[in-house]
Amino acid sequence: MIHIKTPEEIEEFRRCDALSKEALRLAGSLVRPGVSTKEIDSAVEAFIRLHGGVPGFKGLYGFPGSICASVNEEIVHGIPSPMRFLNEGDVISIDTGATVNGWVGDNAWTFYVGEVSDEVKGLCECTRDCLKAGIEQAKPGNHLGDIGYAVQHLAESNGYGVVREYVGHGVGRVMHEDPNVPNYGKRGRGVKLQVGMTIAIEPMITLGTYKNHTLANGWTVVTNDGLPAAHYENSVAITKDGPVILTADDQGPWCNMQGGE
Repeated sequence: MIHIKTPEEIEEFRRCDALSKEALRLAGSLVRPGVSTKEIDSAVEAFIRLHGGVPGFKGLYGFPGSICASVNEEIVHGIPSPMRFLNEGDVISIDTGATVNGWVGDNAWTFYVGEVSDEVKGLCECTRDCLKAGIEQAKPGNHLGDIGYAVQHLAESNGYGVVREYVGHGVGRVMHEDPNVPNYGKRGRGVKLQVGMTIAIEPMITLGTYKNHTLANGWTVVTNDGLPAAHYENSVAITKDGPVILTADDQGPWCNMQGGE
């Protein structure tokens, strides 16, 4: 069931989402060679709780972390670990979410760890552009297929893979609402977008094959060929005036935007 929000609810949702974007900004500021993914996780959890929120991921379906920290070939759902240290040249996708006053924020960004290769920069830049292209299609009267097509066409025309098994989703009072928001599709197909829908758009794009598998921990999804992936996400409201990014950053590029800007 798709939950339609009123303009007042969307404004409240937007204000609550500010904590999720601040948590992601904090996570990015901590990315550097030598830091462990658990250090970032602990700092983000403390920050969210200090500001009156609850980590949206911790305990969700049994997930053990407050963030998802996915490094290099890890596409999504990387588990923070005190033994996983970031190295120069890595990329890390960090997914953060905070529940505030009953609203659940959700956003992600891929950050560079020091200097990365031009090949990986190209992947990240294209994936970020895929997110923008998808958001541009999130307007009343369009369909979910228009969002998916925009992402898929841009990624594949640049030679990258588009993950099929994991998709965006509705978001609001719970982390995952209807509908699913695939990163592939055909224009004019799928659910018609209505004013008041709120969705998380999150391209997951790979340098090589889009085929993937889940590690033995039951969570971390990795590319089959071991090549890097990138992941960017914003929560978006569909309004009469077009898409509104609920997890937009009001201060310009997020700190440590060596991870994507």
